[in-house]
Amino acid sequence: MNALVLDASATLGFLLHDEQTLPSVKALAAIEQGAPTHVPTHWWLEIANALLMAERRHRISQSAVTDSLQALQNLPVITDNETAQHSGGQTLSLARQYKLACYDAAYLELAIRRKARLVTTDRALAKAATDVGLRLLD
Repeated sequence: MNALVLDASATLGFLLHDEQTLPSVKALAAIEQGAPTHVPTHWWLEIANALLMAERRHRISQSAVTDSLQALQNLPVITDNETAQHSGGQTLSLARQYKLACYDAAYLELAIRRKARLVTTDRALAKAATDVGLRLLD
């Protein structure tokens, strides 16, 4: 089974019903079926912050935030502990080349390093991934 790198946008697509996308639903199914799934360390904070913002905008309840974060803890995702080591080199270079935020370039760098398919709903990140020859989750 092909490895995946899951970004925050795709994750929110299966956590927030009003942001649900087909790639997000496919990603969740693949993860639950055992696809090795990698995330950079900042993914956890990105998700927690996005859910908190949804709560503040009254899109979801506080208990839904707690439940969503607990559900993520139960998924067999692999937090990459090497992300920081690449931040000043390959990640920064990719961010410059493709005009991405460093946070987004970290997903790209991780997918390249792990030879994994990237799962994202971010158009700029998806284009950068295809430009470097990565496959996206269809």
